[in-house]
Amino acid sequence: MQGLARVICTVAFAAFAAAPAVRAQDTGEQDGAVYKMTDDQGSDAGFNAWRAAFRTRALAQGVSAVVFDEALSAAEFLPAVVDRDRRQDEFSKTIWDYLDKAVSDDRIAAGQKALKKNAALFDRIEARYNVDKYTVLAIWGLESAYGAVRGDLSTISALATLSYEGRRGAFFEGELITLLKIIQRGAVKPAQLRGSWAGAMGHTQFMPSSYERLAVNFDGKGGANIWDDDPTDALASTAAYLANAGWKKGESWGQEVRLPKGFDYDLAGNRTQKPISFWAGAGVVAADGAALPATGWGAVILPAGARGPAFLVYDNFAAIEAYNKADAYVIAVGHLADRIRGGAAFVQPWPRDLRALTLPEKIEMQQRLLDRGVMSGAADGKIGPLTVAAVKAFQRQIGVVPDGYPCLPILEQLRNG
Repeated sequence: MQGLARVICTVAFAAFAAAPAVRAQDTGEQDGAVYKMTDDQGSDAGFNAWRAAFRTRALAQGVSAVVFDEALSAAEFLPAVVDRDRRQDEFSKTIWDYLDKAVSDDRIAAGQKALKKNAALFDRIEARYNVDKYTVLAIWGLESAYGAVRGDLSTISALATLSYEGRRGAFFEGELITLLKIIQRGAVKPAQLRGSWAGAMGHTQFMPSSYERLAVNFDGKGGANIWDDDPTDALASTAAYLANAGWKKGESWGQEVRLPKGFDYDLAGNRTQKPISFWAGAGVVAADGAALPATGWGAVILPAGARGPAFLVYDNFAAIEAYNKADAYVIAVGHLADRIRGGAAFVQPWPRDLRALTLPEKIEMQQRLLDRGVMSGAADGKIGPLTVAAVKAFQRQIGVVPDGYPCLPILEQLRNG
């Protein structure tokens, strides 16, 4: 049984794909709207052809020729942006490797320093939007190291590259058109637009569509300026974003919990909330021995499988998730906020002997699950509900805890038949 016990494991922890930075849902590609790169298509020639075709689409949606030509004339295809899109940290690392950096001692200390420096501003923002200031602070810390690292790539070139490259071309073309309209309105000059590889902007890395919907001018003077060295509008806009996503004042994002022996793992991981009284009755207790909240609803998640920490997450988890759908990011924001305010580290250790699966390994695992008849769908390397359910079914077949999380030991068991 010792070998089988090691099959309780973890996934490269994010179950769902997400657009980068302040997330908006991908609407899918429009037929014929996006240039696709091919092996025999030089990137410069292909990019120039895409730009010419995109100009027609942008002008048809209200972008002026003058603005388009000024903004896009110097745009470049950036291969490094495509590479970053393929290996986002939230989805390519194990959660413990991600959290080691995201919630490091240095980042906690820097956050406490940033809060002290901007205490009056954070208090005003919290009072206006009823959003926890520590959570806004944590997002600032993760997105730009409290304003110190806001990105140095041309935002226009980054969005143009991702539009041309095609994997999510329609989404990024929409973001680029929105940005051109922001420029056209006079809110920002093209030369000011420097940011992340994903086309996100400012201290808290807003995508253009999120800027249009939710950015605010906190002091009521002019338009929302998220690009300035002064973080006021960016931080207020982040609070407004979370408020719009349903943030509940005075409630936590979640907490680490201990699960009882014999816990039914079919209850975990599906985001189905149940009354906290249900979880208490099932034997779930706080990891530090404190009582669970007396009222409310929550869901149990296992971001590293049964061997790692378990969390009971509440409605504010979903509010942060609107900002970035990766579980690791949401947990990092919540935990960083808690640590800055003086909270403790997680109690249960992570299964650090495991590593993240590579994309070919994920595809192989899915194909073997399909061949075994426990999975439906396609072997596409995207770990979602169908894969999790299939892994649970396989785990039951071999007599181990059915936590549903793919990992190398699971793949090895599938290879052994």
